[in-house]
Amino acid sequence: MDYLAAMRVYMRVVERGSMSAAARDLGIGQPAVSERIERLETHLGTRLLRRNTRTISVSDVGAVFYERCKRAVEAADDALAGARDDTPLRGTVRIAAPHGVGEVVLPPILLDLRDRHPELKIDLILNDRIVDPTTEGVDISLRLGDPGEGHFVARRLGHVSRVLVASPAYLERHGTPMTPDDLIRHPFARVSGLFNTGRLPLQAADGRPTPAPIDIVMTMSNWRPLHAVLRGGGAIGVLQEPVCAMDLASGRLRRILPDCGLPGFDLSLLYPATRPIPPRIRTLAALLERTLPSALPPRAAL
Repeated sequence: MDYLAAMRVYMRVVERGSMSAAARDLGIGQPAVSERIERLETHLGTRLLRRNTRTISVSDVGAVFYERCKRAVEAADDALAGARDDTPLRGTVRIAAPHGVGEVVLPPILLDLRDRHPELKIDLILNDRIVDPTTEGVDISLRLGDPGEGHFVARRLGHVSRVLVASPAYLERHGTPMTPDDLIRHPFARVSGLFNTGRLPLQAADGRPTPAPIDIVMTMSNWRPLHAVLRGGGAIGVLQEPVCAMDLASGRLRRILPDCGLPGFDLSLLYPATRPIPPRIRTLAALLERTLPSALPPRAAL
């Protein structure tokens, strides 16, 4: 049995949580995936995965084996790439990113990466959680806010600003709020989990907090329906500036209370603290560090 190939199959099953998903990623049949896992378990004399009719989970031994597999496979890839200076980047890079940045800012950068390295495959996973990339099963993670601590290296790339906006049609019908206290008289739409206190954490031009009460009438799990509601004139609300920069430039959305600011989020690049770092991860990390900061709208000065 090709143990390195079997380890790659096992890693993908763990990362995807499904043999069928791993089979699709690897371009082989599900029976072949199952057969390789079973042969690997037989060789090791232990159970790596717990299976039932619906889910797969990793045993304690399997979790340790996964980390060792990852180091071994990455070391093998690095050795093969280092043997030839002209070796093209191959393999799959798994990237996790928050929804707004991942949907709007990241795609042109990934297209550029593919143009430069056409044999490289990209697996983009969007979620808004801050998760250690080692436990998340990804090579690189882009995260908003304080990344905290974990078995990863974190590098700050920039800042994602937030803006309070409404459409011209909404403002024409309902009037423009002129002070923070005016906001309570307007319907407010939000992404779930934000502004749970019912107050908007505005900041005055001098940095002084001026929290304003808001009337939350619509809550959505994703920024896209919120964006549609705000552009359609249904409410006022807050968007990350990268997802509405073109609307602000074209006048489809307008800033409300432009003399007040909202705290935004730092954007960080996270990757596992393992050595050696495979060339494909080094290349992508360098590209993101070089291009992402300039792709974000500049932080507005109050």
